[in-house]
Amino acid sequence: MNSNSELIRHLINRGALSSKNIIEAFENIDRADFVYDPSVSDVYEDYPLQIGYGQTISQPTTVAMMLEMLSPRKGQKILDIGSGSGWTTALLSFIVGDKGSVTGLERVEELVKYGKINLEKYGLYNSTIIQAGDALGIVGEEFDRILVSAAADKFPTELLEQLKIGGRLVIPVGNSIYEVTKKENGEYESIEHYGFTFVPLIY
Repeated sequence: MNSNSELIRHLINRGALSSKNIIEAFENIDRADFVYDPSVSDVYEDYPLQIGYGQTISQPTTVAMMLEMLSPRKGQKILDIGSGSGWTTALLSFIVGDKGSVTGLERVEELVKYGKINLEKYGLYNSTIIQAGDALGIVGEEFDRILVSAAADKFPTELLEQLKIGGRLVIPVGNSIYEVTKKENGEYESIEHYGFTFVPLIY
């Protein structure tokens, strides 16, 4: 694949991408702007690419599927854990619009700086990327959506406390992706999707 439009057609054709607002985000946020060398021949191929420091920009199919599971909407407050080079943060920022907000969390200081530069390319001032601390997430805050782009060894229950009622968390645990919704009664509904590989979540 040689262009962003070819990548999007590929994601739609394989059933990874279907929602109008997420497709529009992919159309407006180009993956090539989130890799160190946008001229490399495989920038639009459907597999992860190294972004340094042992981290990757995720496979486009996986990103599309996780955003579909997350089901982000305009005006929402979203936490993006493991933001890397900022691609998912930028996609989510486009989706939530000016009345929403996205906070990216990243442990690698150099990637925090790089991700911020990439967000500035698009003028996405409703979003920011900050250095992750010792605790997972942002303790004391609640979000409509939480996306985690690295795999935990076990399910981190502390993130459930950071979800608003009706909120949704999408997180890899081992080789599965869990889609968790916080219901009105405070209970949680979980769907497991099998067969994925991620870099490990460190916290």
